[in-house]
Amino acid sequence: MGEERRVHLSRSAPEAYAALRAFSTTVGRLATDAGIDARLREIVQIHASQLNGCAYCVRVHVDGAVKAGLDADVIAQIATWRESGVFDERERAALELTESFTFIHEEGIPDEVYDQAGGILSEAEYVALSWVLVAINAFNRVAIAGRYPVPPRGTAPAVIATDAAPAAAVIATDAAPAATTAPRTPHVHADGTA
Repeated sequence: MGEERRVHLSRSAPEAYAALRAFSTTVGRLATDAGIDARLREIVQIHASQLNGCAYCVRVHVDGAVKAGLDADVIAQIATWRESGVFDERERAALELTESFTFIHEEGIPDEVYDQAGGILSEAEYVALSWVLVAINAFNRVAIAGRYPVPPRGTAPAVIATDAAPAAAVIATDAAPAATTAPRTPHVHADGTA
């Protein structure tokens, strides 16, 4: 990845980013109300971010997953969920749905994925999870387009602070090295996490 500076979308159009954050907060409430717990939200957000190649969002959601009680083994198994036995039927349906939403340009949401998820998730859960996936895919695109850096942990400590969203965490500081980008505003996702 090159070192050139990129337009920082959230700083260049703060009103658009504020609308995306507000959308994300609404989606987080919708997910909570539908019974989508933090564990499941973080699992699908990590996986979508992995599939999109968004290292920034992977880091944010791994931190959120740890806070939600996931251990290193479960987090490491997300990328190989089909071969792993650590995910229950509901999580597996959500991971399959995550792949369909992330690669929606290939064949939409295939009937077999829709039917499988619909046989496991309630309609409210399916709807909420779908909106979580729409939101994380949008945030992945913002972070990837802006080449948000992911420095080694020792160089840019993150400070966790609670947000107004239920069970949410916001990265209050995520200073970037001056050579790569300008400082950013928090990057908040569907569950209210940065």
